[in-house]
Amino acid sequence: MTAAGVKTEIGYTTTDTIMVRGLNLATEIIGKLDFVDMIFHTVLSRRPTREEKVMVNALLVTTADHGITPSSLSARLTYIGAPEALQGAVATGLLGAGSVFLGTMQNATEMLVAAGRSLDHDVGDASILHAARTLVERHREQRLPIYGVGHPIHVEGDPRVPALRELSRANGFFGVHWRLMDAVSQILSTEHGKNLPVNAVGAIAAIVAAMELDPLIARGLSLVGRSAGLLAHILEEKQTPMARQAWELVLRADPRNQLP
Repeated sequence: MTAAGVKTEIGYTTTDTIMVRGLNLATEIIGKLDFVDMIFHTVLSRRPTREEKVMVNALLVTTADHGITPSSLSARLTYIGAPEALQGAVATGLLGAGSVFLGTMQNATEMLVAAGRSLDHDVGDASILHAARTLVERHREQRLPIYGVGHPIHVEGDPRVPALRELSRANGFFGVHWRLMDAVSQILSTEHGKNLPVNAVGAIAAIVAAMELDPLIARGLSLVGRSAGLLAHILEEKQTPMARQAWELVLRADPRNQLP
């Protein structure tokens, strides 16, 4: 079988058509579906509701950029080493999306889904607090990180969270998982004697869990959103370079390097 004849459930190509989940790309998708529609169509084989579309758009926008981070810096450094390979620079930035930066949205979603599995939608506050305490204790006993609270820069509160909270309420995705995340924040803040508010990771995890999407999609959407931000950093690096200066600062910090 030729490559053109290979079929998957997602789609296939013939000499005169490209089919994606049963729709003709040229005649039924281009100009008719926007990007969020296409994400739902390819990944979930359906169109999003209006409310789902609002939330996924918000998640993509939220994760697009956060200034100079390990992700954007690594993309810039890769670009100055291989300016002919944009894809390499973007890929480098995405490869750092793990259990510490960016990719934690999947981990946090898995955490909330597990903790909220036995809770009804209208469960009382006492049960939410009990589930949150159980979550904290289990993670502590198993030496697992707790995701979704605190921020090294936004120490008084992540400014993205109120906007995401408001959208969640307005679109019907504020429930058990948001309440669990708030309770975890409350417990840890009390235990540590300092403010550990819900951050964007926790907010996005609560939204994805409430939407009943696979936690993998939380990480996937963050990668899609961050790709736009990485492209912006690489274009800026091309126009007004700063990565070489950052590299030289690291070199100068080591007395073994004899630099002018």
